[in-house]
Amino acid sequence: MPPSWSLGATMEETMALEPESRLSAVSQAMFSYESLVHALSGAVGSVTAMTVFFPLDTARLRLQVDENRKSKSTPAVLMEIMKEEGILAPYRGWFSVISSLCCSNFVYFYTFNSLKVAWMKREPPSTGKDLILGFVAGVVNVLLTTPLWVVNTRLKLQGAKFRNDDIVATNYKGIMDAFHQIVRDEGFAALWNGTVPSLLLVFNPAIQFMFYEGLKRQLLAGQAELSSMQVFIISAIAKAIATTSTYPLQTVQSVLRFGHHRLNPARRRFGSLRNILYLLHQRIRRLGLLGLYKGLEAKLLQTVLTAALMFMVYEKLSVATFTLMGLRTRTAR
Repeated sequence: MPPSWSLGATMEETMALEPESRLSAVSQAMFSYESLVHALSGAVGSVTAMTVFFPLDTARLRLQVDENRKSKSTPAVLMEIMKEEGILAPYRGWFSVISSLCCSNFVYFYTFNSLKVAWMKREPPSTGKDLILGFVAGVVNVLLTTPLWVVNTRLKLQGAKFRNDDIVATNYKGIMDAFHQIVRDEGFAALWNGTVPSLLLVFNPAIQFMFYEGLKRQLLAGQAELSSMQVFIISAIAKAIATTSTYPLQTVQSVLRFGHHRLNPARRRFGSLRNILYLLHQRIRRLGLLGLYKGLEAKLLQTVLTAALMFMVYEKLSVATFTLMGLRTRTAR
């Protein structure tokens, strides 16, 4: 077994060690097979779920970015997109989104589960600790993967027929060309467009994990293992709460990542992070307070179903992997 991927000590064993040995044990927990399995399971689960519900994400993004597109039911928006842009248009940008999502969830699940082993110590898990760990994992994830999300947002919207004339068209040949053009034309910092709302939005997965882990502990108090349906339901509830509470910032995040609107009346482009409050104000002025929640139906439908399926695949895959390896998970749940 490679030393860099040792199994690590259990939490009780870790806390019984001397400080120097404890530090070594914590380091092992950060580089353990358990963390790797959780990360890979989370990545596979997210890719599977997003592929199934990808058209719903397309509808959500169009409603967020294109202010002049009228709010309609999700099926109506998708039918409109397919009629104007072709039957495969709802899957435009699939590869870039899946690539970004796979990397993002690998980083998030790896960080979250590693920190959970290293930080829980002797105290029992709690919703407060789950929220803190989720927040820290989210910050790490945002700082590392935002450039991927900026590029996939651009590619996903390329070729779209917008109702808003203030949107500037893009012409990217692929992921690497998009990276090259963004850095060349807008500067290296443009790859981190939307970082501020993204950092604020780390509360979304943090809230989601807090409710998910709390509901999971409640159910496991009376049974040995969760059924697939139970995992599906509690993850759907957790994601619905997290999405509804943070949706206005998600809209701003999408607009900033796209970065190809113009400001009126001077019709200047904007992508600066200082325009977050401006964007919120403009959206309320043009569409009213409910404009902050434009596309929420599509987002809830997509994100709740995607999160529910993702966690179901994640839980079953991680358990199956540990069983196959003859191991038991040590991370407190």
